This record gives sequence, C-alpha cells and structure tokens, in this order.
Amino acid sequence: MIEITPTLSIDEKEIQESFVRASGPGGQNVNKVSTAVQLKFDIRNSPSLPADVKQRLLYLAGRQLSNTGVLTITAQKFRTQEKNRKDALNRLIALIRQATKKPKLRKKTQPPESAKEQRLDEKKKRSEVKRQRGKVEGEDE
Repeated sequence: MIEITPTLSIDEKEIQESFVRASGPGGQNVNKVSTAVQLKFDIRNSPSLPADVKQRLLYLAGRQLSNTGVLTITAQKFRTQEKNRKDALNRLIALIRQATKKPKLRKKTQPPESAKEQRLDEKKKRSEVKRQRGKVEGEDE
C-alpha cells in the first residue's frame, strides 16, 4: 500500500509502470537503455479513492489524463530507472494529496459604507478637475 495521507492509501497493484527510452541528449546511454518511466493510474476505476477526490483529481490532471480517465505520468529527469520511478511516484502522490484538499467556499461580502463614500468622493474630485479644464472665457484661438 502506498500511503497518501494518514487516512488514504492506494494499492500498488492499481499502478502500472513501463520503461521507455528517454528523449533528449544523453549520448550512447540514452540510445541503449530504457530509463524513462511511464506511470499509469486509472482514476475512474480506482476503489481506493473517494468520489470527491476522484473528481478533483480528474480536474487537476489536465493534459496528463486520457479520454478513459487514465492518468499518465512520464519521468525522465534522471539517468537511472530507480530514480525516475521514485520521481514519478512522488509526483503521483503529490497530485493526489492536492486533490484531497477541499477548496474553501467563497463567502459573498458587501463593501463597507465608508469604502462606497470614499469612492464617490474620489469620483467627485476627479470630475471637478476635469470640469475645470474647459475653455477660458475671453481667449481667441
């Protein structure tokens, strides 16, 4: 079991890992060894996640999510499979932890009366400044 929070954990069997060749520079090593890791986690069919966490996770996954609800995380930062495995798993755990946090509900508030008065006073002052910019009497152009 992989512990996400003290109350939430997912089974290791729910995660599929495959090793692929990493892209980018790296010399002969990158052409021979499959060090990059593709970690796949089926969000919609996971029995470990509550429904509200699934919904937030589906939203947070963004481009990493397939049409079938499978989250794919590719890790190729390091030169070894083991480090890339840990990196991909840590990224998955961080994403699920972020999805477990419930967003705060926004409370509607009214602006205070003093703020309304201050705004109107500033509008009156600005209006007066602009009004005084008119033509001066007696000047010919």
